[in-house]
Amino acid sequence: MSKQKLQIDWINSATLILIHLLAVVAVVYLVMVECSLWTLGLGLLWFAFSGMSITGGYHRLFAHRSYQTRGIVRAFFLLFGAAAVQNSALRWCADHRRHHSHTDRDDDPYDARRGFFWSHIGWVMFQPDHPRDMGLVHDLRADPLVRFQNRYYVPLAILMVAVVPACIGLSWGDPIGALLVAGFLRLVAQWHATFSVNSFAHILGSQPFTTRNSSRDSFLTAILTLGEGYHNYHHAFQHDYRNGIYWHHYDPTKWTLWTLDMVGLASNLRRVPNATIEARRQGVVRERRGQGTMQIRETETGPASSEGSSPESEDAVLQRPDYKKANAEPAPLP
Repeated sequence: MSKQKLQIDWINSATLILIHLLAVVAVVYLVMVECSLWTLGLGLLWFAFSGMSITGGYHRLFAHRSYQTRGIVRAFFLLFGAAAVQNSALRWCADHRRHHSHTDRDDDPYDARRGFFWSHIGWVMFQPDHPRDMGLVHDLRADPLVRFQNRYYVPLAILMVAVVPACIGLSWGDPIGALLVAGFLRLVAQWHATFSVNSFAHILGSQPFTTRNSSRDSFLTAILTLGEGYHNYHHAFQHDYRNGIYWHHYDPTKWTLWTLDMVGLASNLRRVPNATIEARRQGVVRERRGQGTMQIRETETGPASSEGSSPESEDAVLQRPDYKKANAEPAPLP
C-alpha cells in the first residue's frame, strides 16, 4: 500500500462537513417546524432519480457501456447525476475505471486494503495519491452531453440540489423544507448509499464468482444501493447490465434498464450467458476445494456483447491495448 503522506482536500472535506450539518438541520426542521408529506415525497423522489442516475447512468451506462440509450435518457442521468454531487460523469468514470483496473492495489482510488473509513469516505476527503487518468474516458468525450455536464457541473449541481427543490416546495408552501430535505438530507443519504459500494461491498457477503479481489455479493448492500450490492459478480463480469442475475436478486437498476429497453429508450443490453456464469462459479468452487485453479481465458477481443463473452477478468478487459477502442463501441444513440 502507498506510504505517501496524506494531504487533506479542504474543498471536499468542508463540503462534506457542511452538507452533513445541514442534513442535521433538516431533521430538526422536520421535528420542530413542519413535516409535510409533500416535502418527504419530494425527498424520496429526488433520492430515486439521483440514485438511479448514479447506478444506471454514471455506473452501468457511462463507466461500463453495458447498454445503449437515447439522448433524452442520458440527459436525465447527467442532470440528476449532478444532483448526487459525486463529481461530473467524466471524472467519476475515470476514477471507477481505474478502480476496476487496479482493484485492491496502490492505484485503486478507494483501495479497500486501507480500511473501511478510507474506502467509504476517506478517499474523498484527501488528495489522491495518483493523478486522475482522464485518458481512460476518452470515449466519453465524444458525447456532447457528457462534455456539457463536465463543463457546467458546479452550477448544475447547485441548481438540482438547491434551486429546483426549493422552487418545487413553493407549490405547497414549504420551500425551506424542500431545500433541506430533498436537497441536503437526501444528499447525505445518497452519498452513504453510493459509498457503501466501495466499503461494505468489499467487506460483507460471499465471493461466488471471483476470489481475485475483495469484492462481495450481499443482499443487504444491494438494499442500500439500488441493486449494486452484488459486487462480486460485477467484478467478474463488469460489462453485464445486471448486478443481480437471479430472479430473487434485488436490483431495481436492472429492472429500470430492462423497462427502458422494453419501451424503446434503451437497447443492446449486454448480458453474460448463463453457461459462462456457471462455469466461472464452478471454477471458484473447484479452486476452494483445491481441485485446480480457475482458468480465465484472456484472448477475447472486447468486453461482453449483448450476448455475453467468455469469463474474462476485469484486469484482462481493462489492461488490453484495445480497451479504449472497445469501450468506444457501440456509440450512444442520438
